Formats: sequence, C-alpha cells, structure tokens
Amino acid sequence: MTPNGTSPATERSAPPAGGRIDWVDYAKGICIVMVVMMHSVLGVELAAGQTGFMHLFVMFAKPFRMPDFFLISGLFLSVVIDRDWRTYLDRKVVHFGYFYLLWVTIQFGFKAPSFAAETSWSHVGWLYLESLIEPFGTLWFIYLLPIFFVVTKLTRNLPPLAVWTVAAALEMAHISTGWTAIDEFGARFVYFYSGYLFAGHVFVLSDAARARPALALAGLALWALFNGSLVEFGYDEWPLVSLALGLAGAAAIIVTGTLLARARWLNFLRYCGQHSIVIYLAFFLPMAATRTLLLRSGMISDIGLVSLIVTIAGVAGALAIWRAARAMEADFLFERPDQFWIAPKKAAPALQAAE
Repeated sequence: MTPNGTSPATERSAPPAGGRIDWVDYAKGICIVMVVMMHSVLGVELAAGQTGFMHLFVMFAKPFRMPDFFLISGLFLSVVIDRDWRTYLDRKVVHFGYFYLLWVTIQFGFKAPSFAAETSWSHVGWLYLESLIEPFGTLWFIYLLPIFFVVTKLTRNLPPLAVWTVAAALEMAHISTGWTAIDEFGARFVYFYSGYLFAGHVFVLSDAARARPALALAGLALWALFNGSLVEFGYDEWPLVSLALGLAGAAAIIVTGTLLARARWLNFLRYCGQHSIVIYLAFFLPMAATRTLLLRSGMISDIGLVSLIVTIAGVAGALAIWRAARAMEADFLFERPDQFWIAPKKAAPALQAAE
C-alpha cells in the first residue's frame, strides 16, 4: 500500500492529469474499427450471398475483438469502484442506460416499418419492450457494461482470484441459452474483470513494449501466426483455447496500440478510440445506408471491396453524425443531459459525454 492508502496497481492505472493515455485510445480505436468491420462485412456478405477478402480479417479478429474492448473497459475501474453507490450507479449504470434507451428508440424508428411489414405494428411494440431484457441489435455492448460494473462492485470484497476463476469457468462453458445478456455475460465478464484485476500488469506490458519495440514486434508476429492457425483449423472455440486466445489477443492489441502511440502512426485510430462510444452508437445508420446503396446499384462487383467501403462509411459516417449533432445543438444524442443525472457532478457541465 502507498501512503495515501491506494495500491500501486491503482495508482499506476490512474489516468494522467491530462485525462487520456495514448495507447489506450489507440487500442480502443482498433477495437471499434474491428467491431464496425465485423457488422459491415457480415451484413454485406449475408445480403450478397457470398464472401469477400474482408471475411478473413473478421475471422482472424473473432477471438479477441470483444475481449479486448471489455478488458480495456475494466482497466480504470479500481480508481472509482469505492465510490458511494449513488455516484457509482449514476456514472456506471444510468450513464449507459440513458444512451442504450435513446439509441434503441432511434434504431427502432428506422427499422419499425420493415418489422411491421413482416408482422404487425403491435408486434413491433412488443419487440421494443423486449429490448429492455434482450439487448437490441448492435447495442448489446453498452447493455452489458452496467451489469459488469455492478457485479464487480458487489463482489469486490470476495477473493479476487476466486471471482476470476468462476468468470473463467463461465467463459469456457460456452453458455448458450439464447438470451444475449446471459450468454454474453458468461463469455465476456472474465475479460472485463481481468482488466480490473490485472490493470497494473497491463501497464507493465505496455511499458515493456514501448521500451523494447523490436522484441514486441517479434512477439506480435508469433501471436498472429498462432492466432491465425487456430482460427484456420477451427480450434479457436475450444474450451480453454478460446480464453487463452481472448487474453492473448487483448495483450496483442495493447502492444500494438503502444507501438503505434510510440511511433505516432495512424492517428485516425487514436481519434476513433477517443470517440469509440460515439462510433458504436451511430455507425449502424451510415453502414446500412451505404450497404444498401452499393449492393442495389451494382456499381462495385467485388464483395470484399464493398465490405471495406461500408466499414469506412460506418466509422466516418458515425463521426459525421456526431459533428452534425453538435453543430445543430442536438447534444443529447451523444451527451447525457443534466436532468438524467442522479448524483452531484464534480464540475458544472450541463452534459456528460457518452465516453
């Protein structure tokens, strides 16, 4: 323990005075681009009835795409987990709940006519109500985050390694009930908890990669070969293997983010990471619109190229929607208005950003 009563890992994982850590933003940027890529590629391929070269990237990233996102989401939890329950629930539950409900409503606004055409408007109403217990579409990530935050705080006085062991067992069990919240909790909580529990080790890994980039690159090459081979031969979903690949892949993205930050390359990824939740909330609309336009027009025949363009449009379009919302003073789309706070704020901003 340090003189102020915090653990070294907690102090080491606290953000600097400037508020952001470069490699974390790069890692989050890589993750959000991979998420948009997955939805874009699989959506294009489903609509077209064929696969393209982008399918290989999606399959390669499958073992670690979401594990890394959840691990980073838990990385700084030790800094805030001992806050009183009212403040904690405001920042970690109400915050994400606001954006989930808002964007579920927005997505339903676009999709309701097609749902009604297939069934009826009354059924659409039931689907909307069902989204309260069954995460809707692409929004399941921010539905799960508040649950992870609450479970971690409730179990903070239990032996950490025991909690981690149970979480790892749930991941390896590959639970499949058909309910997204249950299944994804079992599959992902271990990564979120790992970010919380091993934050200090994550920063040690990043520091080591920054200090010895050549060795880090060699490690990344070996990991890529190992990950790709197991995916190619279908071993990536085996119990224990899936957990190992998820953790190894998360470490690889952290190292990659560190090396990019060290070289100051691909700054657009850092920018995407800084606005990852903005992209996550809004990418569905430009993605779907671009996919429909390209496939119906037939102007591009290569499905891989179509998938790539749709991915770029999803990321860039989401950021454009965010900027347009700010220009039109529709800040409530990406920032939580004052009336939806349940705990006092430190400063006096009228809004809290989605980040």
